[in-house]
Amino acid sequence: MKIIIINGPNLNLLGKREPTIYGNASFEEYFNSLKKQYPNIQLEYFQSNIEGELIDKMHEVGFDYHGIILNAAAYTHTSVGIGDAVKAIEPPVVEVHISNVYAREEFRQHSYISPNAAGVIVGFGLKGYQLALESFIK
Repeated sequence: MKIIIINGPNLNLLGKREPTIYGNASFEEYFNSLKKQYPNIQLEYFQSNIEGELIDKMHEVGFDYHGIILNAAAYTHTSVGIGDAVKAIEPPVVEVHISNVYAREEFRQHSYISPNAAGVIVGFGLKGYQLALESFIK
């Protein structure tokens, strides 16, 4: 089984950026622990601060992978293009947000991804990625 985690803008700063919201661990540390916990899954990770690179990556993997875990970060609330990319590809996409977007600013409560996602996980911190990964294991 091949699963990819795709993270959007500013998530490369996890562990440094707003630790009261996003915690103290870097995503790389967390990702390495996921790979150890799920050795039978081919788990990959991609992060970009550039909208087009996120779309290109979804196009690249969107017909060969079993699932995508997507945290488009701020692009969730602004990118029709990413929402369209999720709709255009074959594997199920689980949308993940580290923070509870419904307890934050009003603009964060709208997602262009959710209507085309298999599911949405919000507010469980980094554990949301593991919950999304579990959703692909049958």
